[in-house]
Amino acid sequence: MKMIATLTVQQWDNNLVIRIPDDIARSAKLVAGVTVELSVNNGSVIVKHFTPPPMTLAEKLAAFDPEKHGGEVMASAPVVHKSTRAGAANR
Repeated sequence: MKMIATLTVQQWDNNLVIRIPDDIARSAKLVAGVTVELSVNNGSVIVKHFTPPPMTLAEKLAAFDPEKHGGEVMASAPVVHKSTRAGAANR
């Protein structure tokens, strides 16, 4: 369903603002705190929901904080128990 509103751009400190009417905000699923992407295409302003690109494995590992995530840490090398070594030597 296409919705149209005629709005007036206003000055707010050093920024320009447009108040989005409630019915249009609801239709676009816009609520306070939602991140949007603002772009210009041939003089038209486009507002759309911002979806960050998926994190790479390297980014996930860099963001991992053992303090925050239950204190678990990743081993730097596989742990080999002595009983496994002894069993292999006796074969």
